[in-house]
This record gives sequence, C-alpha cells and structure tokens, in this order.
Amino acid sequence: MTRGARIRNMESFNEEHNSGHAMTALYENLKKYWGYDDFRPLQREAMDCVMAGRDSVVVLPTGGGKSLCYQVPATATDGLALVVSPLISLMKDQVDALRANGVAAECVNSAMSEADRRRVWQALQAGELKLLYVTPERLAQPRFLGFLREINVSFVAIDEAHCISEWGHDFRPEYRELKALRETLPNISLHGLTATATPRVRRDIATSLGLRDPKVIVGSFDRPNLQYRVRRRDNLLDQVLAILKDHEGESGIIYCIRRKDVDALCDDLNTHGHRALPYHAGLADHERVRNQDAFIKEEADIVVATVAFGMGIDKPNVRYVIHAAMPKSIENYQQESGRAGRDGLPAGCYLLYGDADIRTWRFITRDMDEQAAAIAESKLRDMANFCSGMTCRHKALAGYFGEQLPAKNCKACDVCLGTVNTFKDSDGVARTILSGVAELAERFGANYTADVLSGSQSDKVVQRGHFRTGCFGALKEYRKRNVRDWIEQLVGQEFLAKTGDYNILEITPDGKAFLNGADGIHPQLHAPITPRSAKRRSTAPSEGWTGVDRDLFEVLRALRKDLATERHVPPYVVFGDVSLRDMARKKPTTHSAFRDIHGVGEAKERDFAEPFIAAIQRYLGEHGEDPAPSAPKRQATKTGDIARQMFKEGASVEDVRRATGRVENTVVRYLTDYIAEAGLTDPYPWLDSATYKRIREAVGDIVPTRMRDLYERFNGEIEYDALQIAVACIRNEQLKGNK
Repeated sequence: MTRGARIRNMESFNEEHNSGHAMTALYENLKKYWGYDDFRPLQREAMDCVMAGRDSVVVLPTGGGKSLCYQVPATATDGLALVVSPLISLMKDQVDALRANGVAAECVNSAMSEADRRRVWQALQAGELKLLYVTPERLAQPRFLGFLREINVSFVAIDEAHCISEWGHDFRPEYRELKALRETLPNISLHGLTATATPRVRRDIATSLGLRDPKVIVGSFDRPNLQYRVRRRDNLLDQVLAILKDHEGESGIIYCIRRKDVDALCDDLNTHGHRALPYHAGLADHERVRNQDAFIKEEADIVVATVAFGMGIDKPNVRYVIHAAMPKSIENYQQESGRAGRDGLPAGCYLLYGDADIRTWRFITRDMDEQAAAIAESKLRDMANFCSGMTCRHKALAGYFGEQLPAKNCKACDVCLGTVNTFKDSDGVARTILSGVAELAERFGANYTADVLSGSQSDKVVQRGHFRTGCFGALKEYRKRNVRDWIEQLVGQEFLAKTGDYNILEITPDGKAFLNGADGIHPQLHAPITPRSAKRRSTAPSEGWTGVDRDLFEVLRALRKDLATERHVPPYVVFGDVSLRDMARKKPTTHSAFRDIHGVGEAKERDFAEPFIAAIQRYLGEHGEDPAPSAPKRQATKTGDIARQMFKEGASVEDVRRATGRVENTVVRYLTDYIAEAGLTDPYPWLDSATYKRIREAVGDIVPTRMRDLYERFNGEIEYDALQIAVACIRNEQLKGNK
C-alpha cells in the first residue's frame, strides 16, 4: 500500500470515527436533555449537516421537530450556536423550554433591560452559553456583526427561513440582510429552516443566504394527526359553537380576516360561556401581550385572531384551529392550521369559507405593485380551488408543495370520511349550470345565475324576463344554496371563470370542451347534503387517549399549571400533553419509572419527579389503588421542612437552594409559604427595605391577583422573586390590619 493510500485510509478512518463519536453525543444529549429515545424522520440527516459543517435548507412540517435539528447539535459542538428568529415572544418561549431542559440558552432583544443585556454579554464572553437567539434586525447592526467575529460561533440557524423569499407567505425585507452573515462568518455553516416552502422558495432561501452547495432536506408536508374539514360558511356562530362542543376545555385558535370580525365573534363566544380573548393589531400592545400570555398559560381556552397571531407562540397542545374565513394562500393555511397538534396528538382543522372572502382579500391587497399583486392573485386562486376541490385534503396540501401522497383513504379529512360526498349526477348538474350560463349570454354573476337555475321569482328575474328561459328552474329540486355552491366548485375546477369588477361568469375552454362531449373531462361536485346529515366518523381522536386515565390526566394538568405559574413559564415548558398522557397511562410512583416517561430528561426528573409522583400516589390512594408510597413522596415533605427551618434561622435563598438541591423558583415558593405560615410582615433578610418600600407603595391596599401585572407595572426592573416575597409580607400585614 502506498503512503498516499495509507494517509487516505487514515483520514477516512478518522472521519468515520469522529462521525460516530458525534452521533453518539447527539443520541446521548437527546436523551439527557429532552428525554427522547430516538430522532424523528430526517432530524438525523439535518443534524449530520450541522455536525459536518455543511450548509443546508431544512423543510420539516410544523410539529416535525424542526427546532431540535439545531438545538441538539448545539449541545454537542464547541462554541455558540446562533439562532435567528423573527419574534421576541417566540425566542423567549424557546429559551424557557431549553433552560427547563438544562441547556444554557439566552436571547438578545429590544425588550430586555440593560442589566439583562449586560448579563447575557458577560455569559457570551465567558463562553457559558450553547445557544443565543437574536432577531434579524439585531444582525443588521454592524456593531453586533463585529462582536460575532470575536466569539466562537459554531454555526448559524435561520428559523422561519421562508421569510426571506418574496414567494414565501410571510416575506420580511429584514431577512434579506442576513446575507451579511456569510461575509461576517465565512467559515461557519448556515442552515435555513422552515415548515412551509415550495421548490421555488427553497431556491430563494439558498440563493439569498449565499449558501454553498447546500443539502436540501425536505420532509413530508403531511400532518396525519390533523383532521381537515372544509365547508361553506352558513351561520358562522352556529357552526363555530357546534365545533366547540367537540373541544370543551381544550385550547384552540379561531382566525378571522378583519379586526371587527374578531371582536364580534369573540363577544358572541363569551356570551355563550366560552373563555375567549381577541388578538389583532387594533389592540394596544399590552392588551395583545396580556391576551397571548393568558392563552399560553391556559387562563383562556380560545384566541380569536387575525393572522397576526400564532407565529410568536410555540404552544404544542392547541387541539383545534378554526378558519372563520378563507386564508389568502395555501402556505398561510398550512402554517396557521399547522399550529394545531404540534405535539403529534390528534387535532382538528376547520375551514369555513364564503364567496365574500376572495373579494375581501382582493380589497386588502389592492395597493400592491403589479408583480406582488399577480403573486397574491395566483395564491388566492389556489386557495379557492382547495376549498371547492374533491381531492383528499392531505393529498391536496402535500401536492401543492410538490409531494405526492399515495392514493388511499386518509381517514382524517371530510372528503375521505364521507362528510363531503361526490354527487353521482355531477356531469348532469354541471352541464345544466354551464348551459344556463351560456343561455344567459355570460352576462351575470354567480348569485343571479343560481336564482334563475333554482327558479327564484325575484323582482330582477321577473323584470328581465328570465323566468321564460329554458334554464329557469332547471335545478329547482335543489336548494339555491346547493346550486350556488356548485357554481363555485365549477369555478374552482376551472370550468367557469369570474371576470371583471362584477365577477361575471364566463365558460372556460375546459367548460366548453366538457359541453362538447370531450373525453376525460369530468367535474366532481359535492353531493347536496348539509352538515347535519353528514356522517362524522374518525378513529383519530381516540388514538392519543388509548390507555390514559383521563381523570388523572386532569389532575396532572392542574399540577402542571400550578408549577408553571410558580416558574413564570407556559405550562407546556413544564411538560407537554404527550408526557402528561404517558404519566396518566403508566402512573409512575418511583423515580426510575418516572424516567421512562416520554420527554423526561435529567433536568425534568430533578425538578418535577417529586410533585408529580406525589400527585399520582394521592390519586391512586383516593381511587382504591395501591399507591405504593415511595421515598420521593417522603423526601418532598422533608425538603419543605428543611427549607422552612433554614429560613426560620435566617438562611438566604441561595443557602437553601444549595442545601436542598431545588431550583430557585421552588425555594422561593418554600420561602413565601414560610412567610405566610409565620405571619411575617418584614421581608428582611430576603429583601432590602428600599425595594420593599417601593413595592409596598405601588401595591397600596389592593394586592394584584396576577404577579405578572405587578411585574409589568415595574417594567421588569424588579424580579419576580422579590415581588413574591414582598406580596407575601403585604398580605400578612393586611390580614393583621383587618383583625
């Protein structure tokens, strides 16, 4: 063997050895930090690119584990992973979740205090962080780009990368400036990630970011856990209320096009006893933040919103999304409906559309330049075709993004479930409608044509003499609404077209070919049935509940909310619904059993095993099952006793934290419990007198029911822990004053 061959063999061996070592580290960290045993489809391929330093474009559906594609490699590489994210609230949620899993992460944004920014910079310079989240606007600052050259950046991940393309559904000009990253960090790999991107958008991402020979990884666009139902809007409130009956107590989002529709529907839902909040650009900033927080923290079940809502949240247990009107594009629909069921559990997606929706979107986009208007019109037409189509919804959505699903019954959409039946006489009805349009000389719109065909004796029909035409009453055995709907379906399938400012019906070449008996051209029309007569069967909703004790699930759900409130994080940061259902199925009463629960890593076991095990033991005992009391339950009581005794002796929060091994939020809860039990009105030595006086003056005689309200009153200048300690003392003071 030549010396060159030996060297090449050694290089190959080293590369394979290093690759194997890296993959082992990825698997170990996936289990250690996230509590997962294996990767989802294509996650490993995406991580391979990061570990190998190769640029990539990664397209994975919402709920497909896109974030892990860069988060796990960040824990297994030297240096800092830089993550570009478009919204501050989204960054905060991601950082909270990473910290809860034991991963060192931070974000830098304009909403932070100067003290917090300094703390992050110090951590960066000390090399203590694994991930840093920033907005694209931050990266546009030359000073920040200069700072990046001075620290050890391992790679850059650009989330929501479709925002860089004008053909994407959410184009943002500031994303175009990200091309500076290639110049600033020429030796660092760049990775664009998105959930929705057509082939054209993928090319735009690669070109705009200056990617070098990127690997393009495209997952399936299909979300089999989502159940799609599309129907024409009739009585919106009644239709929405009927849907909500199937989702009582569950989290959901309802989308409207206009602000006034949001406000009206939200008011109606609250009148009917639902916990609904509005979200749109017409609300003050603090109202939007408050409503979004209430939804995330499960203080409200429903958010009624314009499309402005949703991109900034990472709530995995949204169980349904209702579109009260047609979205402006299939990309938007995929993104918005995709906010349901991100945890992989079954969820419902309901689309209620009407003829006015297209006109509304055209009015909204009327001031676009010629190219943008043409793009918007094309996308709107595709969306309308989807609504009126008779193809499996999963197949149609995947096909739009270039993926061909096998032709089979998905059992998770209205078409495949039989709630939208194909009309056996589609050819006959379509021929009658097209002939009627021709007899009316292609001079009228859909509504008037439906009047004539259904035999209406309206003033206009009588005045124009169309009651004497051969097409008058040709479809009188059907309701006008059915006839009107069939006309829209023929438009969607391009047998008819709407022209001019008044949407006059015109027969297309395909329509004329069909009338002339051309082979292979056949429309497919929905059968004339109403939602009440439609069959509703689906096996999907029950799948996620197999073997789950639902009563125990609700107990654990309440505990999750309490723990999240203490930590000032969303409930899903503590545990997702998948983990709670697994607990309610397996009912772990020991640490070893708790470690086997889906999503339990080392940090989650350390922080949450005791309260959840104790709750499960109590539940089992109350229901006549052997709770098998274990050490964790006794230890939980002992830990609280130790903490209270130490506080009684004047120990600091940090002293107790070190002695008990509990996180700071839990220790502060022990402290406030001790203050309440002891009736203390002086927070010393845990809070200085100047800060307490400031809080006391701000509170006055009314203690806020939500700590966040008080936190916002001080613009974040006083930490939550200090506020909790002060409020505990103030409450004792007020109790003594009332005696």
